[in-house]
Amino acid sequence: MNSVVYFNGPVQNGDFTFAERPGKAAGIRLAEALNGLLGLDAVPHLWNTVTLAGDLRHRRAAARDTVGRQQREQEALAAKYAPGRTPRGGLRTDADHQVACLAREMTRGLLADGTLTVRDLPVRLCTRCGYMAGAGTARDCRSCGHGGARVARRPLLVFDRTAHGPVLGRDDVHAAGARPPSHLFTIAHHAPQLLVLSRTRDRGVDLAPLGLEGMVLDPRAGLHVAVLAAAREFGAVRPVMTVTENAAANVAAYGAPFRRHGPMRLRYALHGKIPYETAVSDRLYEVHRAQAVKDLFTDWYLPLCAARERAGISAVRIPALLKLLRRAHLARPTTPPGDLLADLRHRVAAGDMRWVTDVRALACALADREDTSGLMGPTRGAP
Repeated sequence: MNSVVYFNGPVQNGDFTFAERPGKAAGIRLAEALNGLLGLDAVPHLWNTVTLAGDLRHRRAAARDTVGRQQREQEALAAKYAPGRTPRGGLRTDADHQVACLAREMTRGLLADGTLTVRDLPVRLCTRCGYMAGAGTARDCRSCGHGGARVARRPLLVFDRTAHGPVLGRDDVHAAGARPPSHLFTIAHHAPQLLVLSRTRDRGVDLAPLGLEGMVLDPRAGLHVAVLAAAREFGAVRPVMTVTENAAANVAAYGAPFRRHGPMRLRYALHGKIPYETAVSDRLYEVHRAQAVKDLFTDWYLPLCAARERAGISAVRIPALLKLLRRAHLARPTTPPGDLLADLRHRVAAGDMRWVTDVRALACALADREDTSGLMGPTRGAP
């Protein structure tokens, strides 16, 4: 089996295309860039389709009776990409059969060892559609808009984290040489002690086989299972999920019980946001005479820089980063030196991203990228 393999944190299947919102592809591009440097085959792009917004879109669709939810999600996913640019590694979602099977397998094991339990708890249910509202939810039902709710007791899948230590620690972050994200540890520490992991959704990992009729696994947990399912398919022991700090803060506590399975151990590779509104400006490349590296800069180098600058890349840094890439591109050797390439791959596998601003290491990475057939530009199915 492979050791470290990078997968994107599943992207929510919202109403956008990558052409309109290139920042949505940052995690996908980062995973592809890192795996490429490790000499690995393409991995699937992962998507989050277990959402209330997706439920609502499908219910309101004019062709609901003739187009099923699965087909609608697949059509929406295909539309995210430029025509003819289907990812070479394929697409996977958090509602796929393999994910559901693995999620139930893991949940049964976690119930058996006491990590998870099923408890009868009071909940607020919409009196019209039965949607289960969370604490602090607005008066009107988020699912159907109805204003009436009732309190009832129902069995729920819960994770009581009081007996299981921190839900996020230094060892959960894959970033050798980087400062630990202490603020994320603090946020995770303040998550509720009792986390409900079963939800009312139209789509998702059905928990009925576990005695929880009408409920699915919380998608924040399901995202982690989707990565593990893809990793198992790929033969990866140490899957690393690319994710923004904000996303990690939102999902880490709910995914804590689902980061290990057998020999697999999932970690997070944090990355910041990219100011694409600045980075795609044609004027930027005219001024710096860098039109030849525009796609390389936006699709490959900036995602790598975002993994180094985890709080986000400042727009004022874009010209300097472009000049650095252009300089390294001009200096790239015909064949990357073996010792430098080996060191680079060791650092990539360890999550050490300090090399991205080292001109010599960057030139080596560019040479290796060109030397590996098909890796230049977006020709391997990049969005």
